[in-house]
Amino acid sequence: MKKTVKLYGALFFLLLIGISCAVSYEKPAKKIKLKPYSGRSISFYNVENLFDTINDPNIIDEEFLPDGKLVWNTERYNKKLNHIVEALTLNQTENPMIIGLVEIENYKVLSDLIKTGRFADTKYQIAHKESPDARGIDCGLLYDSERFKPLVITNLAVKLDSVPDFKTRDILYVQGELADKKKLHIFVNHWPSRREGQKESEHKRIRAAEVARKKIDEILKADPKANIILMGDLNDHPNDISIEQTLKAKPTTDLKADLINLMYDDQLAGKGTHNFKGEWGVLDQFIVSSAFFNAKKGVMIDGQDAKIVYEEILLYTDKAGSKKPSTTYGGSTYYGGYSDHLPITLKLK
Repeated sequence: MKKTVKLYGALFFLLLIGISCAVSYEKPAKKIKLKPYSGRSISFYNVENLFDTINDPNIIDEEFLPDGKLVWNTERYNKKLNHIVEALTLNQTENPMIIGLVEIENYKVLSDLIKTGRFADTKYQIAHKESPDARGIDCGLLYDSERFKPLVITNLAVKLDSVPDFKTRDILYVQGELADKKKLHIFVNHWPSRREGQKESEHKRIRAAEVARKKIDEILKADPKANIILMGDLNDHPNDISIEQTLKAKPTTDLKADLINLMYDDQLAGKGTHNFKGEWGVLDQFIVSSAFFNAKKGVMIDGQDAKIVYEEILLYTDKAGSKKPSTTYGGSTYYGGYSDHLPITLKLK
């Protein structure tokens, strides 16, 4: 009997050794560590309805549920997350330092995003505040905590006195500093849409521009050389009233202005980040303070320009032969594309 017990004990010990060896054999995936002075690229992307699959009774998200009209399930959600990572890292050896995102439902989708694909190789953290938008969509910011440190994170509410119950996306404002202690003021915007018509809804975007401009004026009064980056889907073009007149963002040919719209030339050239009924328009923009063009005191822009990520993989060709952004849905039909907008990117020296 004792010999049998000893035999079973020996076998059990050998089994434990085997399990231990098997476990220790699997090495953890090697993570890439980015140096503080490595690439300082900034990206912005309207990701087109990044909803999770969980019902939130406080917002209108019923379509984006497994049993909803769009049959939004885990498989489609995960594919969407991977597509966003892919779109934001195309032809890039390093992940962006800072990423502005709009049409995201909540903090959870951002949390899932920073764990997806090669984003998991960067120490991304999240800046996010809930907005009062009826559909529950917010603005968010991802930042590499090794290259950028936030000091202030807050929302700027966009309200209309004439419409007390008006609800839209707040402007996300983040003040932070780079590794060399230079400060950045970042605004992430998603201004009211043109759904009612461009002219009919223009006053709403003018109001959003007034809110942003008021905060910018406060910053510039305290520091005329402040480095300010306003990014977003403004739902207006660079030469529309809300941007050129109310926000006072001018083209790069007017460097006497305190705000420079880096996408103005793209609009004049007929390029775009969004295609409406076959016509391209620059709705997604980078607008920066004039300090960025001061080589001695500002944070210089690499090439003093921003770029639209116009890549074949993000596009599809319609029946008329026109290229448009490859969308996730067309009406209630699932296409499995990327977004109805293209990303934009900017590099700092």
